[in-house]
Amino acid sequence: MKEKIIELLIKAYWKELETVQNYLANSVNLDGVRAEEIKKALAADVAEELTHAQTLARRIKELGGFVPGSFEFKAEQKALQPPKDTTDVVTVIKGVIEAEDDAIKTYNELIKLCDGVDYVTQDLGITLLTDEESHRSVFSGFLKEYLK
Repeated sequence: MKEKIIELLIKAYWKELETVQNYLANSVNLDGVRAEEIKKALAADVAEELTHAQTLARRIKELGGFVPGSFEFKAEQKALQPPKDTTDVVTVIKGVIEAEDDAIKTYNELIKLCDGVDYVTQDLGITLLTDEESHRSVFSGFLKEYLK
């Protein structure tokens, strides 16, 4: 069971690092007056997502796992890739929501896997889930405004 938990923690770790890369790129690349709030929100979330990755890495190590290096990374976030049209804020917002939905799914899976087995990792999953649900809520609100 511990091996499965470590495996899922590593999966979540990679997702957080990929999110950092894409949030950073989108926070810099977006153009236009309407993009400013989105850029600020993404820039702020970069630090939080990086903290998530650091927290996950520590837990992997605490459980006896090994935190992998970049050669083992495989990018997966198609929807969060920076659009060529740097004023396409809606595509970025939708990509953020998809990434947050994926993180929420992963943390729910981690919480269930740890139930009755590893309460520390389960608590970590609950804490990270709370953050991701908050991020999704903020960007869902942005999307409502943009789709009016």
